[in-house]
Amino acid sequence: MSEAYQTSRLTGKQVPHFYIHSDTRHFKDTSGRTLILRGVNLSGSAKVPRDHPQHVLHNFWESAEQDGQPTQSNSYTQANPDSSYSSNSSTADSSSFNFDTQNLTPTTTSIPISQKNQPPNSNGISYIGQNLNLQDGSADVHLTRLRQWGFNCLRFVTVWEALEHQGPGQYDDDYMEYVVAMLRKCKEYGFRVYMDPHQDLFSRFCGGSGAPLWTLYACGLNPRNFTVTGAAYLQAEWPHPDSPDPESFPAMIWATNYNRLACQTVNTMFWAGRDYAPKCIIDGVNIQDYLQYHFLEAYRRLAMKLASAGDLLDETVIGWDSINEPNHGYLGLHNLMAIPDEVPLRIGPTPTGYQGLKMGMGGSCKLENYRFGPLGPQRDGSVVVDPKGKRAWLHPSAEPNGLSGYGWRRDPGWVLGTCIWAQHGIWDPETDAVLKPHYFNESRQDPNKPADFASQYWRPHLNAYCHMIRQIHPEAILFVHPPVFEIPPDLSPSVLPILKHRSVFSSHFYDGLTLVTKHWNWFNADALGILRGKYPSVVFGLKIGETAIRKCMRAQLGMLKQDGLEKMGEFPTMMGEIGIPYDLDKSKAYKDGDYSNQIKAMDASLNACDGENMLSYTLWTYCPSNSHQWGDLWNGEDLSLWSSDDAMYQGSTYAEKSSRHGKVLGRPFQYNYGAQSAGPTPNASAVTLNHRSTDVSETDLVRKGMFTPMDGSSSNTSLELGLMNLNDGARALPAFCRPFPVAIVGVPSYFNFDIHSASFELTVEVDAEKDGGLGWGNEELPTEIYVPAVHFGSASADPGGLKRRVASENDARNPEHWPVGRSSDASLPLPIGHDHTLLNPATGSPAGVQGLPFDPHRFKDTLQLEVSVSAGRWETDGQILRWFYPRKPLNGNKTASYTLKVRRKFGPILFTDGHTNLWMGMWQSVINFVLFFFNLSWPSSNSNSNSTSPNSPDSSSSSSSSPYMRNSNKEGHHHPSQFKKL
Repeated sequence: MSEAYQTSRLTGKQVPHFYIHSDTRHFKDTSGRTLILRGVNLSGSAKVPRDHPQHVLHNFWESAEQDGQPTQSNSYTQANPDSSYSSNSSTADSSSFNFDTQNLTPTTTSIPISQKNQPPNSNGISYIGQNLNLQDGSADVHLTRLRQWGFNCLRFVTVWEALEHQGPGQYDDDYMEYVVAMLRKCKEYGFRVYMDPHQDLFSRFCGGSGAPLWTLYACGLNPRNFTVTGAAYLQAEWPHPDSPDPESFPAMIWATNYNRLACQTVNTMFWAGRDYAPKCIIDGVNIQDYLQYHFLEAYRRLAMKLASAGDLLDETVIGWDSINEPNHGYLGLHNLMAIPDEVPLRIGPTPTGYQGLKMGMGGSCKLENYRFGPLGPQRDGSVVVDPKGKRAWLHPSAEPNGLSGYGWRRDPGWVLGTCIWAQHGIWDPETDAVLKPHYFNESRQDPNKPADFASQYWRPHLNAYCHMIRQIHPEAILFVHPPVFEIPPDLSPSVLPILKHRSVFSSHFYDGLTLVTKHWNWFNADALGILRGKYPSVVFGLKIGETAIRKCMRAQLGMLKQDGLEKMGEFPTMMGEIGIPYDLDKSKAYKDGDYSNQIKAMDASLNACDGENMLSYTLWTYCPSNSHQWGDLWNGEDLSLWSSDDAMYQGSTYAEKSSRHGKVLGRPFQYNYGAQSAGPTPNASAVTLNHRSTDVSETDLVRKGMFTPMDGSSSNTSLELGLMNLNDGARALPAFCRPFPVAIVGVPSYFNFDIHSASFELTVEVDAEKDGGLGWGNEELPTEIYVPAVHFGSASADPGGLKRRVASENDARNPEHWPVGRSSDASLPLPIGHDHTLLNPATGSPAGVQGLPFDPHRFKDTLQLEVSVSAGRWETDGQILRWFYPRKPLNGNKTASYTLKVRRKFGPILFTDGHTNLWMGMWQSVINFVLFFFNLSWPSSNSNSNSTSPNSPDSSSSSSSSPYMRNSNKEGHHHPSQFKKL
């Protein structure tokens, strides 16, 4: 064990064996091995409260309004945070973290705050149980499944609303206790976790997730009128709150809310209110400081709760992500009279900035309408949006005498009921005249430069957030997540000293064409290159054929990784989100069980993380509540790796159930959301996971062999599940359950997995001085590689009868024919030991994870391998292959390169017979490709013309159709497996 890795680069103190270093471009353990962290976001379900999926309008508003509604108005309180800021948390520190977002260092200036003097509302919303359900034993099933799939890292999703939903300064201590318990459960399974302060569109009340309802009231907005004014489109109210049809909500239209009034306003206020909304004063401070203070204080309370647990920081919770996908609002908008060129996602009615302001004041506008297809956004007529006088702004009666029921007092200079941007002289609602069309593109800090959101506003907030975290979690790894796909500002430790030694560059990537069109095409585009102006025309960014697509995706992720190296320095890169939609082609796979296109799409994205990129990642997402009908229960997204609706009854046939759109595949599940059925219960129980729809006792489960109670488990039960039971319900499993090096002696220079041939290759570089010098101890420190039985399994681990290219493997099943696995007999299969390590790369030795509540012998006799190595020897233990090689090159050179190659003996597994409509799909793609040359403008050339505000309807108006409509009559053959020949 190298002494160089026994102390913290940050503090110089001795570190425990589980400590992870992050001061080079690779994670390192305390033995100096390179670590690759891969896992999932847990969970997309945590973006909404319990029993409140995004598509259900019933009680959507009432639950949040009643949750924070005081019985009477309270007197205004303004004092030092230390004296006025109370919490219902008995363990909370009385001190508060104060900051100045305009500077790059924290200050001690007190921020006045408001307080609501009332007891917590026990009938309000709650996020408890949304990551996983700890009460019914299902959490053990899900975490066992994720571990068996090779995952060792979790991005733990939390939202501001979960912490402070009742009002300013009112914290949900029960939720924070749940988070502690949930993280301890993750610890039992050896996961490394980084916390995610998640948001989309600022809040679920403007169509996304994140901030509580009271923050919108604080911004002077009336979210009840967002849909009718076009300020934001909410799935539960689509297309109109008086006649909602949430299943017709167009795919990805939620993301266009970033360019509508509500999200543009609140994001501008949150990030830059001081400069662009100086009249917005609440409790004596600008709205920017008010909102940021409460955001930081809420997460400070959560961090304190985790620290007070005493056994989570560094061992389980290794770090904290910065705010998810920060958005600039209006900042940088060149012209309020035009749809900006840098907005490539256009779906449905698409307003200019000015049109959004006018509709927000109740005015009617004729908007350009768009649909999104394989060629990008295309004009689809015009649409008239008429709010009929309703306004997106809060009525003055909501705050008599300027005093809110939540306890804050609004400055008299901030007039409710009228557009705040009109109050700042940007436009005149009386004359409809735009007075300052370039207001948001003019920098307030440097008049000679345009506004720069990332460097001028996001970076100072990042600095304040990181200082707050480090005060409570001194060794926290800071995951830095800049605006998506944008070139980051300077994030080097010379600019942000807080990032020195323990940081990670965090980025996100999605295949945009597949995500929006919900179809896997044989052509694609270099989206990142196009957005960054790499090509003179979109046509030059076109990539034709699977080879070109895969190469392009790998290059794009390489560019994102390079962003971090150039702008931040030598730190690891984590792809915080990456994934695919599973409801491709109008949910065809849910009817016929054919997930071959999903496998291709996911494999292309994850293959891009391999090669020379060698990226760590957390997939989006794993949702226990996913259903075929409603997806992840959030805005029609359907990206969960697992769904209870994909679980099979008897391992041979799908169950068939009826829904409002006809028969689909899966198994029955219960509804509990009232008149509008929402999907399965938010966290599928252990009973549900085992194909039971009726309540049974634990005694019954034990008798039937479904539960095996174990002493020492926090839930007092754990599930005894076989490998294939764990895979039941997985979607595109061969694509995301893939081999990768978990811990590497030296530094990897390349690794790759070929899903078609079930072959894996790894090349490592060792340096005599760095990897083989004094203090390393003996040679027996292995490189550990996860080798999944899904691809390399023996017949005894056959996943549900999956067929193989070779008919017989009888010899391979006989243990007498299994020689000891060493390099000299690398082409022969090997004996399979017990699964002791289970992917715990943090320990300095091959010792396993302690306290895992399932039998380590379960997956014995799992693999059939042919292995070749250029040096050393190898052995396996469950699904872990250990490779031992010299750390000092034998030929006396300073460096050496070693290569390992693995393939499945008897050839790759063929994921069941069956066919896809290949030629039909290619013919449609050819048509789309030919049409591409008739419209090379992306967006259309007339989209940026100066807009007026006509009030008459357009006879050619057209609304966007929904890609979520199911074929109600198609039934077809129900295949025994979801996998098809690739």
